[in-house]
Amino acid sequence: MKKRNFIQLFERKKSRIDSRIKRDYIENGTYSAKDQESLNPDFVDFLKDSADPIPDECPLVLNVIGDCLSADEKKIIKETIRDDFSYRLGLVEREQEREFRMFILMIIGLIISGLLLWLTIPLDEVPREIFVVFFWFFGDRMFEYIFITGRELRKEKRLAGRLASIKVNFSDTYEKPHYTEEQISQLYAELDLDQ
Repeated sequence: MKKRNFIQLFERKKSRIDSRIKRDYIENGTYSAKDQESLNPDFVDFLKDSADPIPDECPLVLNVIGDCLSADEKKIIKETIRDDFSYRLGLVEREQEREFRMFILMIIGLIISGLLLWLTIPLDEVPREIFVVFFWFFGDRMFEYIFITGRELRKEKRLAGRLASIKVNFSDTYEKPHYTEEQISQLYAELDLDQ
């Protein structure tokens, strides 16, 4: 079995947020109520809490036990899980984009306030203090993004990518599933193709 870098795979995972919004909410300019299944928030929290401690290199497999489910119900369950987590991935991506734009604005603000601070060296103390406050504000916000917010958003995006790539299997018994090497290789190939 070839070695794969799943961390990069999950970080590169892209969402289908626009198609989800179009499908669920806008249909010919009107609100659409067709095919609007979504996951229970408690179930979403359970999956997130369960997936978080699993190492990032490991793909996720959800084994749903239910021998009374029809083929259509299984299809709906798979699509709903994929779509909901893909939508959540899109929300994280948009938050990352917004935070990155703020980071760029903070760099620009830091440079401008630093230049104004340097140009006002000969002035009295009172006008300079305003530029000192702006300089420290922009610097603080910029470093907060670098060391705290950015790192947390990258971790959240990786988890959302893993959940958006989750493989859903159905079984009829409560026995722990045993996967052969061939099934594991097939799972990895499906994850590679899903990107």
